[in-house]
Amino acid sequence: MMAASEPILEREGWGLIAGNGDFPLLVLEGARRQGIAMTVIAIREEASPELDRLGARVYWVGLGELGRALELLRQAGVRQAVLAGQVKHRQIYSDIPPDPVLASLLAALPAKNTDALIGAVVRVLEQAGIRLVDSTLFLRPLLATAGVLTRRAPDAREQADIEYGRRLAREIARLDIGQTVVVADRACVAVEAMEGTDETIRRAARLANGRPLVVVKVSRPGQDMRYDVPVVGPQTIRVMAAAGATALAMDAGRTLLLNRDEMLALADEAGIAVEATLPPDGETRP
Repeated sequence: MMAASEPILEREGWGLIAGNGDFPLLVLEGARRQGIAMTVIAIREEASPELDRLGARVYWVGLGELGRALELLRQAGVRQAVLAGQVKHRQIYSDIPPDPVLASLLAALPAKNTDALIGAVVRVLEQAGIRLVDSTLFLRPLLATAGVLTRRAPDAREQADIEYGRRLAREIARLDIGQTVVVADRACVAVEAMEGTDETIRRAARLANGRPLVVVKVSRPGQDMRYDVPVVGPQTIRVMAAAGATALAMDAGRTLLLNRDEMLALADEAGIAVEATLPPDGETRP
């Protein structure tokens, strides 16, 4: 695995397709540290306005404007791109009209789960001569390392819930339903689907009637690191603390810790134990 300090030999022709959250901002900063300037395609309904203040060349496109995004990337001479930041899966039920390129792509899909949707976009990019690279390429130091990451390790109750939750989470990840489950006393309280991690935790808090919760987030089997990499950050910890969650477990090497120091400091302050474990398949793709 290439360390973040190693140079990227090809410094021209880079693009960033930016969804929501801090992930795209951190990619831009990481690329800049390696002397790489990126052309940014920012999804108007999702991406942060902060992108405009980072000195990058930013084009704002609507969620349904796949054809325009491809043309902008082509005009900018982009040959390799990073896909960073979530696009909420529930947007497929929004009233945003798809352009002909996106409409054709959606019509051809046998299913509209995350892997199918993003995988189809990846194929369209490749057909346009744009190679999508590992989305963590510029952020390797932010990948979770194996072990206990906070001052406090999970106690016996939490560890039992973590082990139970991992079995459940790996099944829903295998089925491409979601990547997170919330557990209390070895009972599944909430399963992530389209709503995302934070809303899953909030829903679990409403259902748990004050019982302490454990949050387990995993990667897919053979996780494709080009897209939909599990991400946690300070906001995850804030939501957990408000929900009465006391432990967070994740996959080492496949989960990004955004603003890692702040996140772990907040966890320590809230008494939340955070641990990462190597996934059973141990490999990523491509």
